[in-house]
Amino acid sequence: MDLQKFRRTAARRKGKLTAFLKKLDDIVPEDMPKLVKETDMSVWQDVHCMECANCCKTMTPTFRRADIVRIAAHLNMTPKAFAEKWLYKEEDSGDWVNKIQPCQFLIDNKCSIYEVRPKDCAEFPHHNKRPFDAYNDTFTNNLDKCPATYLLVSRLKERVEAEYEW
Repeated sequence: MDLQKFRRTAARRKGKLTAFLKKLDDIVPEDMPKLVKETDMSVWQDVHCMECANCCKTMTPTFRRADIVRIAAHLNMTPKAFAEKWLYKEEDSGDWVNKIQPCQFLIDNKCSIYEVRPKDCAEFPHHNKRPFDAYNDTFTNNLDKCPATYLLVSRLKERVEAEYEW
């Protein structure tokens, strides 16, 4: 995957896609869950996370206490030692996040702790959250970071504008 090309394209179209998502805050097609499901299925025919891993390269998950305990145990560390080595606590949110990017656990575009990864990673890119429009801010933030989110929102925009009174 050409991530530089993706970033340029996403940056160029982010304004229009963000406007579409903002409009979805007010106008939601009745069959939106069906539209999202169908469109999301098509996205995964074109996007392969292990060819991309841009989320792991450019973002950090939030580590919940349960994540820290589970991952530390997997690495034969104490939760305190794990947090001191890899994480810091954000002042404004109080969230535990990675000290570095790309993620320290990303090796050859693969997560080296996949089976015990943080819940935030396991749920990314959050396309299955319901109702979809309740997560428009999340999708807006991820448009230029996740090719799958970019394609999902782009394709939804095309469908909604073509098939609905908009």
